[in-house]
Amino acid sequence: MTILWIKTLHVFFMIAWMAGIFYLPRLFVYHAQTQEKAVQEQLKVMERRLWYFVTPFALLTLVFGVVLIYLYGYEWFAASKWLHIKIMLVTCFYIYHGYLFVLLKRFARDENRHSPRFYRFLNEAPVLLLFAIVALAVLKTW
Repeated sequence: MTILWIKTLHVFFMIAWMAGIFYLPRLFVYHAQTQEKAVQEQLKVMERRLWYFVTPFALLTLVFGVVLIYLYGYEWFAASKWLHIKIMLVTCFYIYHGYLFVLLKRFARDENRHSPRFYRFLNEAPVLLLFAIVALAVLKTW
């Protein structure tokens, strides 16, 4: 029963994390589009709060994922090639998360270097990565 609760927490925190890091680039789109100083300042607050709100979810996703691997054991981990691929893809999401922080800091300093179109792509492209991760976790095959 414990392992099912650990899985539940892992999936819950992953969903919460994904919701946040998919919304943050959408805020960047709006931020890159506006020229109004008051709107820019409000978006800075929203972006910062969202990033700091979802970062603990990213950490808890990692913690519960590692606990699951530990509970399943080394032999299971070694035999689960699908999991090795999933971990590589999930690592891309942690890199993405860090890159969003870099962009957040640039917006905070009014040093945006990208167009709204760039942020739209940044917002939409990771959906394919998420699909691959979910497919690997559900199908457990490669």
